[in-house]
Amino acid sequence: MNAAELRKQFPILDQQVNGKPLVYLDSAATSQKPVRVIEALKAYYEQDNSNVHRGVHTLGTRATDAYEGAREKLARFINARSASEIIFTRGTTTALNIVASCYARAVCGEGDEIVLTPMEHHSNLIPWQQAAKATGATLKYIPLQPDGTISLEDVEATITSRTKVVSVMYVSNVLGVVNPVKEIAAIAHKHGAVMVVDGAQSTPQRKVDVQDLDCDFYALSGHKMCGPTGIGALYGKKALLEKMEPHEFGGEMIDHVDLYESTWKELPWKFEAGTPIIAGAIGLGAAVDFLQEIGMDAIQQHEEQLAAYAYDNLSEIEGVAIYGPKEHRVGLVTFNLDDVHPHDVATVLDAEGIAIRAGHHCCQPLMRWLNVSSTARASFYMYNTEEEIDHLAKALIKTKEYFGHAIG
Repeated sequence: MNAAELRKQFPILDQQVNGKPLVYLDSAATSQKPVRVIEALKAYYEQDNSNVHRGVHTLGTRATDAYEGAREKLARFINARSASEIIFTRGTTTALNIVASCYARAVCGEGDEIVLTPMEHHSNLIPWQQAAKATGATLKYIPLQPDGTISLEDVEATITSRTKVVSVMYVSNVLGVVNPVKEIAAIAHKHGAVMVVDGAQSTPQRKVDVQDLDCDFYALSGHKMCGPTGIGALYGKKALLEKMEPHEFGGEMIDHVDLYESTWKELPWKFEAGTPIIAGAIGLGAAVDFLQEIGMDAIQQHEEQLAAYAYDNLSEIEGVAIYGPKEHRVGLVTFNLDDVHPHDVATVLDAEGIAIRAGHHCCQPLMRWLNVSSTARASFYMYNTEEEIDHLAKALIKTKEYFGHAIG
C-alpha cells in the first residue's frame, strides 16, 4: 500500500495548519474522508434526495435502493449471515445502548452478572452501569495484566453461571491492545452468557468476521472507518434481535397501528424508527467499497508497521512514557511527557501542524488504573507515513526543550 499516493484521495490532508503542513494523527477519534465518500453524499443530496421505504416515485426508489444497498455491503463487510442482522444507528454508542436497554434489562435480574474490563470506553461502561442499576445485576471486571492485556485464565475466573452479558472492546483506544474476543466469546457461551463486542476501533483497521468471532452483538461507527459522522451499526444474531423489544417507537418501525395496540415490522426495520440516517448510510456504503478496494489486510499491516515505528522512535526520547504493550500493537501510541501536561503537549504540537488527542479518551477508570489523569495519543491510519512520525518525534523533543527552559 502506497500511503503517499493514497493521501491524494483525502482532500483535507492537503492543507497547512499554523503555517505548517498538516500532520493528522487523530484517526482513532475520527478518520478523514476520501473523495469517494464525499461524492456519494453530494450525489445523494443533488440527485436522489428523498425519504426511504415510503414513496413509489423514482427518487424514493433510488434512495431506498441506495440505503438498503449500503446495509447489504456492510453485512458482507463483517460477514453477517443476513442484512436483516444489521441495524443502522448513530454509532457505536447508540448500538451499545440498544443492547443494554433492550436485551440486558430484559434478561438480567437480582444477582445476575454483567462482565466488562477496566479498559472499556465510557460508551461500553455507562450503559451497563445503568442496566445493572435497573435490574439489580452486579458489574464484574476482568482484571488487567501489568501491560494492559487480558489473561484468558482471568476471563475463566471472572465469568460464572450467573453471568448474563460479557461486553469487551475488540481494540483498546488507549492501550492499543487487541483483545481475544473470540476466545472470550467461547468462554461466555460455555456459561450461557451473550458476548457483546465494541468494534469502534477494530472495524476500521482489521478484517472482521462476526461469524468467526461468534459474538452475539457487534457495534461499530462509520466515522472511524472513512464514513460520515452520525452513522454506525449494530450487528446482532437474528434470534436475539427478534426477541428484543424496540428502543424507539413511531413511524417506519410499525406494521399495524390501532388506537390501543400496535405491532412492529420485521428485522431490521423494527429498530429504525422515524426517517433514518439515509445520506450517512449511503456514505458508509461508499466507505466500505473504498476499504475493500484497498484491502483490510493491507491496512492492518500498514497501521501495525507505523505503530511499531512510532513506539521505537518515541521510546528513544528521554522522559516519554508509553502505555500498553510493545508487541501486537494496533495503529496508535498513547504517551506522556515528563512534567508536561498532555494538553500543553497537544497545544505545542498543533503549533507545528500536528494534530493529536489529549485527555482521558473517555476512559477515566483506565486512566486511574494507569495512575494518570490524562495522556496524549497519536493514532495512525492508511494515509499516514513514517515521515509524519519523524515530525512528531522532532516536535516532542522541541516541546520537551521548550518546557524544560520554561521550568528552568
